[in-house]
Formats: sequence, C-alpha cells, structure tokens
Amino acid sequence: MNRPAFDTGAPVAARRAGDFEVMSLVGFAHGTSHFFHLVIPSLFPWLMADFGLSFTRAGTLTTAFFIVSGVGQALAGFAVDRYGAQRVLSAGIALLTLSALTLSAANSYPALLAAAVLAGAGNAVFHPADFTVLNRSVSPARLAHAFSAHGVAGNIGWAAAPVCMAAIATAAGWRFAAVAAASLGIVALGCVVLLRGSLAVPASTHSHAADAPAASSPFAFLRVGAVWMCFIFFFASMMGLSGLQNFAPSVLNHVYGLPLTAAASALTVFLLGGAMGIAAGGFLAARFDAHERVVAVLLVSAALLALSLASGAVPATAVTPLMAVFGFFTGTATPSRDLLVRRAAMERFGQRSFGRIYGFVYSGLDAGLSVAPILLGPLLDRGMFSAVLYAVALFQGLAVLAALRVGHARVETAAARALQS
Repeated sequence: MNRPAFDTGAPVAARRAGDFEVMSLVGFAHGTSHFFHLVIPSLFPWLMADFGLSFTRAGTLTTAFFIVSGVGQALAGFAVDRYGAQRVLSAGIALLTLSALTLSAANSYPALLAAAVLAGAGNAVFHPADFTVLNRSVSPARLAHAFSAHGVAGNIGWAAAPVCMAAIATAAGWRFAAVAAASLGIVALGCVVLLRGSLAVPASTHSHAADAPAASSPFAFLRVGAVWMCFIFFFASMMGLSGLQNFAPSVLNHVYGLPLTAAASALTVFLLGGAMGIAAGGFLAARFDAHERVVAVLLVSAALLALSLASGAVPATAVTPLMAVFGFFTGTATPSRDLLVRRAAMERFGQRSFGRIYGFVYSGLDAGLSVAPILLGPLLDRGMFSAVLYAVALFQGLAVLAALRVGHARVETAAARALQS
C-alpha cells in the first residue's frame, strides 16, 4: 500500500489549479472522442431507413471506424512523441469535426463510409495524446485521480451521444443532428487551441525515468513482453465490453423477456455504473500499488456476474441492478489499468516513449471493439443469446490473466535489476 505525499507550501494551490486545468481540458477532449464513437450508431434507425441499409452494412460502418482507429492509434503514438500531444490532439478533433460535416452531407453509402473512416482517424489520436499529457503534466500524487477523471469523461461522452443524437434527429432530422455533433467538435477544438499552454510539456518532469537513455530503436518496446500483455489485456477486456454495448438489449430481451426499452435502460445503467466505478477507482488506484491485483479482483467479480446473468436464473427484477454492479466493477478497474500501462512504459523506456507505447497498447482497445461484433453476431443469428454473456465472462477472465502477467513481468524486471546492482 502506498500513500502519496502531497507537497506543502505556497506553490501547492497553483500546482493544484494547474493539474485541474489539464485534467479538465483533456477530459473534455476525451469525452468528445467517446461521443463521436456513437454518433453514427445512434443514427442507424434514420440512416438505415433513408439509405436502405441492412444491419450488416450499417454495422460495417462501426467496424470501419474501429479498424481505422486501431491502426491509426498505433501510428499516432509515434506522431505524439515526435510532434507533441497538442498538435496531434488538435488534428484529431479537426478530423472528428470533418467527419460529422461529411455525414451531414452524405447522399450515398460510400459517403457514410467516408464519414466513419474520418471519425476513426480522428479518434486514433486521443489515448496516446491524452495519456502523454497527463503523465507529463499532472503531479504524481494526482495521477490516479487524473486517469479516473479521464475515464469518467469518456463514459459521459458515451452516455450523452445516444440521447442527444436521437433527440435532435427526432426533432430536426439526422442531418441536423450530424451538424450538432460537428458543433461539439468545433467547441472542443477551440478549447484545445486557446488553452494549448496547459498541454505543453513542462521543462522538468516528475520522474527520473524521463532521463533514461533513448531506446536503440523506436520499435524497441515491441520486444518487451509486458507491453504485449497490456495489448492483450485491452483486446480481451474490450471484447467483453463491445459484446455488451452492441448486444445487451437483445440478449436481455431474449434471455429474461425484458421489453427492449427496459433492456436498453439496463445497458445505460451498466454504463452509468461504470462511470461511478471509474470515479471510485481513482481513490483505489492511489491507495494500492499492486494495480494488477486490483484489476484481477475486480474483473473476476465482473466475470462472475456475467456468468450469473448468462445462467438465466437471475430474477428479471434484479437484472438492471446487477448490470449496475457489473458496470461498477469494470469501471473501478480502469484507473489501476491505466497506471499498469504507465508502469510498463516507465520501467523500460521513460517518458520519451509514452506516445508510442500508449498508442500501441490502446490499439488493442479498438481491435477488441471491432472484432467482437463479428465473433458474437453469428451467435445471435443462431439464437444463442446466453452464449454472448458466457463469452463476456471468458473475455474478462483472459484479461485477468494478462493483467497478472504484466505484474509478474514487473517483479521479474525488479529482480533482474537487483541482481545487476
């Protein structure tokens, strides 16, 4: 257990205010990116009607988004390390805005696909840029809370998009809803440009690891097992989340006989529970240093809840509360997860490689989000609705094994250094 010590004296208030400004700005940008995750999916009912799309063609738009985002995220990390987080972040938000404007003017399926690709390219920059800024600019004692705020902002963006886009599309049409999304992008871009000084890298960093010698190759991190385990962790955990985000309403409707509105509300409660968990997880991550064990306990608990739901034995009235607890467990693991990745980056390469390592590791997130619908969709087509929840539990279990392996690699690294000294 570690207890971070805060500085005392006159500079504390200024430092706290600076941390808050960075956390707020990065959080707003992250929330905007998550909002754009669901801009096109939220408009599927209108787009499918106007363009005569099947579920497969509509779903392909989401798959295209995450494929481009996943590939782009790994590349964006190098751009962040070379050109700076503020420039790359601004470019990403500009691409999101352009994607919404492209969507608003779309008159064909290729135009819809172009909007999805632009949005995916814009989304690619956020994790490498955001985490580089947070790691370099926020006080070490507040990093866990910074990661927590970052995650909460993302969940808020997810929760806001379906409600806002559907409401605007119902009142004024889907094209006007797309323009409204572009307006959010313009506001976010303006904030990042006007407050760009907050995103500048400090002259001195708060870790001696920043002074570590540069790696012999920019791809040297790919030879580190802990980095690959972090990638696998994100891939597996996001496979489970994607299964719930895409199919939970249909699954709960068929397994428990819930009306679709009630089943959709259970998914919303799951996401809100996740946001509350992320907020609580910041305190947990700041208090306990064994982040891989925290992640393991929470995700094992989430997997057990998924198995309970898959059994069909849960009373229908208990499904929504259980989904809230499910979301809370997965959300609480998030800040510890992000600190786990930070440790994997810092122990071997220092701060100069934050962008590329975060970019590569978090591309596993997009890979999981894009692959899960393809793997789980056929189960639904065969009427195997409970199998989706069993698969979610399996993916959570695989994520636990990966997290524990990252912790084991940390112990091995520390032991090797002790032998050398």
